Amino acid sequence: MGDLTNSSYGLDYEVPLDEVPDTTQGRAFFVATIIIGVVLVGIMLVCGVGNCLFIASLARCKQLRNLTNLLIANLAVSDVLVAVVCCPFLLDYYVVKRLSWDHGLLLCAATNYLRIVSLYVSTNALLAIAVDRYMVILHPLKPRMKLQTASCVILMVWLVPVFISIPSAYMASESTYSHAEGHPHKTFCAQIWPVDQQVWYRSYFFFIFALEFLGPVIIMAVCYVKISRELWFKDVPGFQTEQIRKRLHRRRRTVVVLILVLVAYILCWAPYYGYTLLRDFHPLLISRGRNSLVAFYIIECIAMSNGIINTLCFVSVRNSTKHLRKISKFPLKLVTFVAKSPDEAEGQTLSLRVTEDGEGARVREQPQQKLLT
Repeated sequence: MGDLTNSSYGLDYEVPLDEVPDTTQGRAFFVATIIIGVVLVGIMLVCGVGNCLFIASLARCKQLRNLTNLLIANLAVSDVLVAVVCCPFLLDYYVVKRLSWDHGLLLCAATNYLRIVSLYVSTNALLAIAVDRYMVILHPLKPRMKLQTASCVILMVWLVPVFISIPSAYMASESTYSHAEGHPHKTFCAQIWPVDQQVWYRSYFFFIFALEFLGPVIIMAVCYVKISRELWFKDVPGFQTEQIRKRLHRRRRTVVVLILVLVAYILCWAPYYGYTLLRDFHPLLISRGRNSLVAFYIIECIAMSNGIINTLCFVSVRNSTKHLRKISKFPLKLVTFVAKSPDEAEGQTLSLRVTEDGEGARVREQPQQKLLT
C-alpha cells in the first residue's frame, strides 16, 4: 500500500510486465503474511483500544489536560485513525486477498493518504514534545506556552501533514496484473509516479525526508542530549531536599522514556526510508530479486508498528487509583510521564498548576501567574 514507486514496473525497473515475478507464491510471502497479520492485528488492538481509552480519559478528566498530554493526544488520534480506518483494509489486502485490492480507487487513495498523514502527525507531535521538555527543563523560569500559542502548535501539527500528503492521494493508483496463477485479475494498490515526473518525485521525496524525518530526528536528538547533560551531568545548586531529589528522579525517568520513544522511532522508520531511497534511486540493485517487494512489505509493517511502541510507552491500562476511578468511571490508570510528573509546576501551562497527589499528580485551576522554583 505504501509502495512509493516512481513509475510502473515495466518502465521503471526495466522488467517486462509478463516477467514480473509472482511474489505471492512461496514460503517468503507466507512468512511475510504472518508477520504483517500479527502487526496489523496488534495495531488494531493496542493502538485502537489503548489510545481510545487515553482520549476518553482526557475528555472526562480535566485534571489531566496539560500541554504535553494534549500533544500526546494528537499521537493517539493519529494512531486511532490508522488502527480503525486503515488496518482492516490493509489486513484484507495483504493477508486475506494476498496483494489484491478490491475496494476501489477512492479507498485506495484514502488509505494511502491517512497512513501518510498519521505518520507525519506523529513525527510533528514527538518533535513538539521534545521542544516543550527542552524549554521546561533548560529554561524553567520562562513562562510556558499560552493557550493560543499551544492551539496554534497543535493546529500546525495537523495542517502541515494534511497539505504535504496530498500527492500520496493524488498519485494513488490501481494496477491490474495477470501473472499470478489462479488469480488472473489481481489489483495492485500503491502510489505510482510516471517516469516523466521522476524529477518531481525525487524532489518531493527529499523534501519529505528532510522535513518529516531527518530534520525532526536531529532536533529531537539535540534537545535530549542537552536535557540529559542538564539532568545527569550538572550539579544542582543549594541543599537537595527529598522533594528536589524526587523531582529530579521523575524528570530523569521522563527523559529516559522520551529517549526510548525516539530510539524506537528511528529503529522503526530508518529502514523504511533507507529501503525507499535504495529502491527509488538505485532500483536495479533490488528490483530483480523475487522477494524484494516482500522485504519491503515487512519493512513497512515494522515501521507501522512504531504506533504500538508509542502507545505502550505513553499509556498503560491497569487498576485505577481511587481518584481516577471516581472521576473517569472506568478502570484506567494513565502513566503518561507528565500526568505523574510535577514538572508542570515550573512554569505556567494553560493556566493550570500541578500539585502532588499520592502516586500521580492532579491539576488545579489557579489564577494566571508565573510560578518560580
